[in-house]
Amino acid sequence: MLDIFQYGFMVRALLAGLLLAVTVPVLGSFLVARRYSLISDSLAHVSLAGVGLGLVFGATPVLVAAPVTIGGAILLEWLRQNRQISGETSLAILMSGGLAIAVVLANLAHGMRTDFTTYLFGSIATTARADVWVLAAAAVVVVSFVGLRYRALLHIAFDEPGARIAGHRVSLLNYVLAGLTALVVVLSLRIVGGLLISALLVIPVVTAGQFARSFRQTMMTAIGIAALAVIAGLVLAFYAGIAAGGAIVLVCLALLCIAMFFKK
Repeated sequence: MLDIFQYGFMVRALLAGLLLAVTVPVLGSFLVARRYSLISDSLAHVSLAGVGLGLVFGATPVLVAAPVTIGGAILLEWLRQNRQISGETSLAILMSGGLAIAVVLANLAHGMRTDFTTYLFGSIATTARADVWVLAAAAVVVVSFVGLRYRALLHIAFDEPGARIAGHRVSLLNYVLAGLTALVVVLSLRIVGGLLISALLVIPVVTAGQFARSFRQTMMTAIGIAALAVIAGLVLAFYAGIAAGGAIVLVCLALLCIAMFFKK
């Protein structure tokens, strides 16, 4: 089984997947605790609109998608904090709007449909060395931010009004968390795909929550589950000839089913 990792593209795919397995559950733990996990779905659709915009104008899609998606995340957080629109409603509006714009731009980007499909469903086997380094830098930023502000983020996740009273900079931390989530979603497009990244953000955390007894334990267990899903998904994709992103998510779902069965 391990002979597949003698290929350079599989080694890069494994490294990229493991970096995502560390980064994504760390952010997902706070999103799930805040019952805000659908933000990843909304941002994924917004990122696809950014990709379509990049393809239309002949620019690098990820470089265009990054500021567009981060802007969408900041807008979502602003709407939530100012209660202009309820959280669920703003997520639904941004999700449908982002997907509509992405579809229109994909039709305008003639000859680019193959590239757009790659960002929809991911193509982890095409991961370049530069992608691995960018993901590594993002992982360092996310883990450092969470490590430095862990107690404040934990307080906000479970009791935002209490966190404000305690003197935490709630608004700023929420904006940073939303922005980092948007950045990770964009960087995951080529690896997992815009339609699957939300599953990787949520499912390992929910699976870990079946057994973990604390928030920290949930986060660490979710990282282990995501790493296992990445390795098993890559092996399955290689030998079965299926999309790696889909295989990784299917393994996540299988682990969730097993966890729920044994908990029962």
